[in-house]
Amino acid sequence: MAFELQSPAFASGGDIPVKHTCDGPDLSPPLRWGDPPANTKSFALVVDDPDAPAGTWVHWVLYSITPTIRELPEGVATRDAVAGIGTQGMNDFRKVGYGGPCPPRGPAHRYFFKLYALDTELALAARKTKAEVLKAIDGHVLERAELMGRYKRR
Repeated sequence: MAFELQSPAFASGGDIPVKHTCDGPDLSPPLRWGDPPANTKSFALVVDDPDAPAGTWVHWVLYSITPTIRELPEGVATRDAVAGIGTQGMNDFRKVGYGGPCPPRGPAHRYFFKLYALDTELALAARKTKAEVLKAIDGHVLERAELMGRYKRR
């Protein structure tokens, strides 16, 4: 499998299941990816919604992801550091870890899961923002894999 990001919970461009949203238990979806480029030292993941009324809304920031793993389980714990996985940043709900889709009523929003293969290990403390992580990875991205899902409030 090439360096592509997938989820067994939803297809690319498909609907994100309720259990991964604020209308359900709000569990992070399981994610899987293929072999990254050579010399990958870590991964970073950013999940955001560019369709939010106030501008792009950040749902998850996860970094210093162990370079040997190829998947994240469903329901990654919402704490600063998750053993065997990585370090979590702040989302726009002002919480650590994953905060699922929770758009206002109306048309479906798009949620972009972006996984970055990095040529470095980030020396960042927990609770960093998307902007801080993107600044830290600038110049260190070997490749990016992306998965988009949709969600509409019922």
